[in-house]
Formats: sequence, structure tokens, C-alpha cells
Amino acid sequence: MSATQTSLVQLLPLAKELDESKVSPGVLGFLVFAVIGLAVWMLMKSMNTHMKRVDFEEAPASESATDTAKKAGGGTRHA
Repeated sequence: MSATQTSLVQLLPLAKELDESKVSPGVLGFLVFAVIGLAVWMLMKSMNTHMKRVDFEEAPASESATDTAKKAGGGTRHA
């Protein structure tokens, strides 16, 4: 028998003692959830840093574009 088979044989009685009607994520589920949460936090922090570096200045609309929009009736109307 290999080491893996021996360890599985030793763990089988422990598995049978567990109540089969109860299902819980256990420690592994918590660790996966914590890693995902940490990854999201790090991504949000990185995105915030990158967004602070953006220097966006909107160019004023040219008069020819404004005239074209007015002629086409595409002006914005607020009710």
C-alpha cells in the first residue's frame, strides 16, 4: 500500500462518524472566501491609485460640431 492509500484508510472511520445531514464549508471555504475578499480589496486599492493618476480635461466642443447638432435637431432639451 502506498502512503496515500494508508492515510485514506485511516481517515475513512472519521468520515463515517460525521453526520451526513450536516453540510458546512469548513475552514477551506473560509480560506477561499478570505482570499477572494483580499483580492477584491487589493484590486480596488490599485484601481483607486490608477484613477487618481488620470488627468482628464474635457476639450470644449468646437463650434462646427455645435452648429451641426443644432441643425440636425439633436440639441438637448431639459423638461
